[in-house]
Amino acid sequence: ALKVLFPHFTESEFVARFKREALAAARISHPNVVHIYDAGETEGYYYIAMEYVDGGTLKERLDERGHEPLDAPTILKVVQGIGSALEYAHRQGIIHRDIKPANIMFMRDGRVVLADLGLAKFFEAADLTQMTALIGTPYYMSPEQARSKAIDARSDIYSFGVVIYEMLTGRVPFEADTPWMAIHQHIYETPPPIRQLNPVASEAVAAVVERALAKDPD
Repeated sequence: ALKVLFPHFTESEFVARFKREALAAARISHPNVVHIYDAGETEGYYYIAMEYVDGGTLKERLDERGHEPLDAPTILKVVQGIGSALEYAHRQGIIHRDIKPANIMFMRDGRVVLADLGLAKFFEAADLTQMTALIGTPYYMSPEQARSKAIDARSDIYSFGVVIYEMLTGRVPFEADTPWMAIHQHIYETPPPIRQLNPVASEAVAAVVERALAKDPD
Protein backbone atom coordinates (compact mmCIF):
# COMPACT_ATOMS: atom_id res chain seq x y z
CA ALA A 1 0.00 0.00 0.00
CA LEU A 2 1.22 3.51 -0.76
CA LYS A 3 0.69 6.68 1.25
CA VAL A 4 1.44 9.75 -0.88
CA LEU A 5 2.25 13.22 0.43
CA PHE A 6 -0.22 15.96 -0.53
CA PRO A 7 1.27 18.31 -3.14
CA HIS A 8 0.99 21.34 -0.83
CA PHE A 9 3.28 19.56 1.65
CA THR A 10 6.13 19.16 -0.82
CA GLU A 11 8.22 22.10 0.36
CA SER A 12 11.71 20.95 1.29
CA GLU A 13 11.22 21.16 5.08
CA PHE A 14 8.11 18.98 4.96
CA VAL A 15 9.69 16.48 2.59
CA ALA A 16 12.70 16.09 4.86
CA ARG A 17 10.46 15.61 7.90
CA PHE A 18 8.19 13.21 6.01
CA LYS A 19 11.16 11.01 5.11
CA ARG A 20 12.61 11.20 8.62
CA GLU A 21 9.34 10.23 10.31
CA ALA A 22 8.69 7.48 7.76
CA LEU A 23 12.11 5.92 8.19
CA ALA A 24 11.77 6.17 11.97
CA ALA A 25 8.43 4.38 11.72
CA ALA A 26 10.05 1.74 9.52
CA ARG A 27 12.23 0.73 12.46
CA ILE A 28 9.13 -0.21 14.46
CA SER A 29 8.60 -3.96 14.41
CA HIS A 30 5.53 -5.37 16.15
CA PRO A 31 2.91 -7.87 14.93
CA ASN A 32 0.09 -5.41 15.71
CA VAL A 33 1.63 -2.43 13.90
CA VAL A 34 1.35 -1.88 10.14
CA HIS A 35 4.89 -2.33 8.84
CA ILE A 36 6.57 0.36 6.73
CA TYR A 37 8.98 -0.92 4.09
CA ASP A 38 10.35 2.20 2.44
CA ALA A 39 9.96 5.94 1.78
CA GLY A 40 11.01 7.66 -1.43
CA GLU A 41 10.21 9.95 -4.36
CA THR A 42 9.39 9.41 -8.02
CA GLU A 43 8.33 12.01 -10.60
CA GLY A 44 7.69 14.55 -7.86
CA TYR A 45 5.54 12.23 -5.74
CA TYR A 46 6.78 11.50 -2.22
CA TYR A 47 5.49 8.21 -0.88
CA ILE A 48 5.65 5.64 1.89
CA ALA A 49 5.39 1.96 0.97
CA MET A 50 3.74 -0.06 3.72
CA GLU A 51 2.16 -3.40 4.47
CA TYR A 52 -1.14 -3.87 2.65
CA VAL A 53 -4.00 -4.49 5.10
CA ASP A 54 -6.94 -6.20 3.43
CA GLY A 55 -9.51 -6.82 6.16
CA GLY A 56 -11.05 -3.36 6.55
CA THR A 57 -11.06 -0.97 9.49
CA LEU A 58 -12.64 -0.96 12.92
CA LYS A 59 -14.58 2.13 11.83
CA GLU A 60 -16.22 0.12 9.06
CA ARG A 61 -17.23 -2.59 11.51
CA LEU A 62 -18.65 -0.05 13.94
CA ASP A 63 -20.58 1.67 11.13
CA GLU A 64 -22.05 -1.68 10.09
CA ARG A 65 -23.35 -2.22 13.63
CA GLY A 66 -25.03 1.17 13.82
CA HIS A 67 -25.42 2.02 17.50
CA GLU A 68 -25.06 -1.59 18.65
CA PRO A 69 -22.02 -2.82 20.62
CA LEU A 70 -19.47 -5.00 18.86
CA ASP A 71 -19.29 -8.69 19.67
CA ALA A 72 -17.12 -9.62 22.64
CA PRO A 73 -14.48 -11.64 20.70
CA THR A 74 -13.80 -8.69 18.38
CA ILE A 75 -13.58 -6.25 21.29
CA LEU A 76 -11.16 -8.56 23.09
CA LYS A 77 -9.00 -8.97 19.96
CA VAL A 78 -8.79 -5.17 19.48
CA VAL A 79 -8.03 -4.48 23.15
CA GLN A 80 -5.29 -7.12 23.27
CA GLY A 81 -3.72 -6.27 19.89
CA ILE A 82 -3.83 -2.49 19.99
CA GLY A 83 -3.05 -2.41 23.70
CA SER A 84 0.07 -4.46 22.99
CA ALA A 85 1.03 -2.17 20.09
CA LEU A 86 0.66 0.95 22.23
CA GLU A 87 2.60 -0.56 25.11
CA TYR A 88 5.43 -1.34 22.68
CA ALA A 89 5.34 2.14 21.10
CA HIS A 90 5.27 3.95 24.42
CA ARG A 91 8.31 1.99 25.59
CA GLN A 92 10.09 3.27 22.46
CA GLY A 93 9.11 6.84 23.38
CA ILE A 94 6.59 7.06 20.51
CA ILE A 95 3.15 8.64 21.01
CA HIS A 96 0.59 7.96 18.28
CA ARG A 97 -1.53 11.11 18.86
CA ASP A 98 -4.44 9.99 16.66
CA ILE A 99 -5.90 6.74 17.98
CA LYS A 100 -9.29 6.22 16.33
CA PRO A 101 -11.25 3.37 14.67
CA ALA A 102 -10.10 4.41 11.18
CA ASN A 103 -6.48 3.77 12.25
CA ILE A 104 -7.26 0.31 13.62
CA MET A 105 -7.36 -2.29 10.87
CA PHE A 106 -7.82 -6.02 10.36
CA MET A 107 -5.74 -8.43 8.31
CA ARG A 108 -7.72 -11.04 6.41
CA ASP A 109 -6.38 -13.67 8.82
CA GLY A 110 -8.02 -11.75 11.69
CA ARG A 111 -4.93 -10.04 13.11
CA VAL A 112 -5.62 -6.48 14.27
CA VAL A 113 -3.05 -3.79 13.48
CA LEU A 114 -2.48 -0.12 14.25
CA ALA A 115 -1.78 2.23 11.32
CA ASP A 116 0.16 5.50 11.11
CA LEU A 117 2.28 4.82 14.19
CA GLY A 118 5.25 7.18 14.07
CA LEU A 119 3.70 9.40 11.40
CA ALA A 120 1.08 11.28 13.41
CA LYS A 121 3.66 13.74 14.74
CA PHE A 122 4.60 14.72 11.19
CA PHE A 123 1.01 15.34 10.12
CA GLU A 124 0.31 17.23 13.35
CA ALA A 125 3.04 19.76 12.53
CA ALA A 126 2.67 19.81 8.75
CA ASP A 127 -0.51 21.82 8.28
CA LEU A 128 -1.80 24.00 11.09
CA THR A 129 -4.92 24.95 9.13
CA GLN A 130 -6.46 21.49 9.47
CA MET A 131 -7.95 20.67 12.85
CA THR A 132 -7.51 16.94 12.47
CA ALA A 133 -3.87 17.39 11.50
CA LEU A 134 -3.15 19.76 14.36
CA ILE A 135 -4.80 18.10 17.32
CA GLY A 136 -5.98 14.68 16.30
CA THR A 137 -9.57 13.66 15.73
CA PRO A 138 -11.85 15.72 18.04
CA TYR A 139 -14.18 12.87 18.98
CA TYR A 140 -11.27 10.75 20.27
CA MET A 141 -8.83 13.28 21.71
CA SER A 142 -7.72 13.60 25.30
CA PRO A 143 -8.54 16.70 27.36
CA GLU A 144 -4.88 17.72 27.45
CA GLN A 145 -4.63 17.35 23.68
CA ALA A 146 -7.83 19.37 23.26
CA ARG A 147 -6.25 22.13 25.35
CA SER A 148 -3.14 22.03 23.11
CA LYS A 149 -1.03 21.14 26.13
CA ALA A 150 2.04 18.93 26.13
CA ILE A 151 1.02 15.28 25.91
CA ASP A 152 2.57 11.94 26.76
CA ALA A 153 1.62 8.28 26.44
CA ARG A 154 -1.41 8.79 28.69
CA SER A 155 -3.07 10.81 25.92
CA ASP A 156 -3.07 7.69 23.71
CA ILE A 157 -4.54 5.71 26.60
CA TYR A 158 -7.43 8.21 26.83
CA SER A 159 -8.07 8.00 23.08
CA PHE A 160 -7.94 4.19 23.19
CA GLY A 161 -10.40 4.37 26.08
CA VAL A 162 -12.77 6.29 23.79
CA VAL A 163 -12.43 3.55 21.16
CA ILE A 164 -13.17 0.81 23.72
CA TYR A 165 -16.14 2.83 25.04
CA GLU A 166 -17.49 2.99 21.48
CA MET A 167 -17.02 -0.75 20.93
CA LEU A 168 -18.85 -1.51 24.19
CA THR A 169 -21.74 0.93 23.72
CA GLY A 170 -22.06 1.55 19.98
CA ARG A 171 -21.44 5.28 20.39
CA VAL A 172 -18.64 7.67 21.25
CA PRO A 173 -18.74 9.30 24.70
CA PHE A 174 -19.67 12.68 23.23
CA GLU A 175 -21.83 12.83 20.10
CA ALA A 176 -21.56 16.58 19.58
CA ASP A 177 -22.89 18.45 16.54
CA THR A 178 -19.56 20.14 15.90
CA PRO A 179 -15.91 19.27 16.50
CA TRP A 180 -15.53 22.30 18.77
CA MET A 181 -18.42 21.11 20.95
CA ALA A 182 -16.76 17.68 21.20
CA ILE A 183 -13.53 19.36 22.30
CA HIS A 184 -15.41 21.27 25.01
CA GLN A 185 -17.10 18.10 26.23
CA HIS A 186 -13.84 16.15 26.42
CA ILE A 187 -12.39 18.91 28.58
CA TYR A 188 -15.35 19.59 30.89
CA GLU A 189 -18.08 16.93 30.74
CA THR A 190 -18.46 13.35 31.98
CA PRO A 191 -19.68 10.75 29.47
CA PRO A 192 -22.74 8.58 30.22
CA PRO A 193 -21.74 5.51 32.27
CA ILE A 194 -20.99 2.49 30.13
CA ARG A 195 -23.38 0.20 32.00
CA GLN A 196 -26.18 2.72 31.50
CA LEU A 197 -25.79 2.20 27.74
CA ASN A 198 -24.83 -1.48 27.88
CA PRO A 199 -25.97 -3.27 31.07
CA VAL A 200 -24.29 -6.47 29.85
CA ALA A 201 -20.83 -4.91 30.26
CA SER A 202 -19.24 -6.00 33.53
CA GLU A 203 -18.59 -3.52 36.32
CA ALA A 204 -14.87 -4.34 36.20
CA VAL A 205 -14.57 -3.62 32.49
CA ALA A 206 -16.58 -0.41 32.80
CA ALA A 207 -14.37 0.74 35.68
CA VAL A 208 -11.18 0.24 33.65
CA VAL A 209 -12.49 2.12 30.62
CA GLU A 210 -13.93 4.96 32.69
CA ARG A 211 -10.58 5.31 34.45
CA ALA A 212 -8.90 5.61 31.05
CA LEU A 213 -11.35 8.47 30.33
CA ALA A 214 -10.43 10.45 33.47
CA LYS A 215 -9.93 14.18 32.80
CA ASP A 216 -6.69 14.24 34.82
CA PRO A 217 -3.89 12.15 33.27
CA ASP A 218 -2.62 11.25 36.75
